[in-house]
Amino acid sequence: MCDQDHFEEDLKKYSRREAGALAAAGVGAAMMFPRAADAAEVKGSEVRIETPDGVCDAYFVAPTTGTHAAVLVWPDIFGLRPAFRKMGTRLAESGYSVLVVNPFYRTKKSPTAADGADTPISEVIPLARSLTAETHAADAKEFIAWLDSKSQVDKDKKVGTTGYCMGGPIVMRTAAAVPDRVGAGCTFHGGGLVTDNADSPHLLIPKMKAHFLIAIAENDDGRDPESKNVLKEAFAEAGLPAEIEVYPAGHGWCPPDTRVHNHEQAERAWGRMLAIFKTALA
Repeated sequence: MCDQDHFEEDLKKYSRREAGALAAAGVGAAMMFPRAADAAEVKGSEVRIETPDGVCDAYFVAPTTGTHAAVLVWPDIFGLRPAFRKMGTRLAESGYSVLVVNPFYRTKKSPTAADGADTPISEVIPLARSLTAETHAADAKEFIAWLDSKSQVDKDKKVGTTGYCMGGPIVMRTAAAVPDRVGAGCTFHGGGLVTDNADSPHLLIPKMKAHFLIAIAENDDGRDPESKNVLKEAFAEAGLPAEIEVYPAGHGWCPPDTRVHNHEQAERAWGRMLAIFKTALA
């Protein structure tokens, strides 16, 4: 997850970049995305997915016609909320069948953060700590199986998965848990991709068959500059293509409702994700 000891310090540093624009445009405007000229018509709905551990509440959105590659989205520590529904909808408009889940369903239905991305980090850390490497892998299998049961999903195409903040490690565990289905994984300001623990996500790379995008926040890299090199070496040894880059933005820069959102860099990361999906989810 994000570095909680420095969260407020980083928030003060990076929120200055966007504060003026957000104040002028308003929160609603900040949540709007540019609509592609060839955007598909889509339909979204709230869904319930039964697992051995309970019922997960989630948001499923897909084009209204045809079948499409599936994408499983793991939100950041603030959970399933309007910003991630909008992000899922935008991705569906690019031609994907998208499932955005509440990773904390065992403990609490969404919304899991009282004030969304403005919720004090101390209030949501316990939710993140309630999950384990085992729950990540188990949920990945359940959610991908659910996607494969939907008529809007083309099961002849590989599945993509994306994760933000604490969702980064879950993306890697998803790719390792269902290697024959996951063709692309994208992590954005993911925390804990490389650790000293026996269950470190990077140790699972030899089990994967996916093309990866790992977009790293500059402040995360500043505190742990060696992790990107470990990841590059591990992907190279596994023979897997991986685009690993440090972005000039703070931890949490991608979701549009965060106080550190950097629109320019978020759009660049989004474009790289679409480029990888286009080739890896064929």
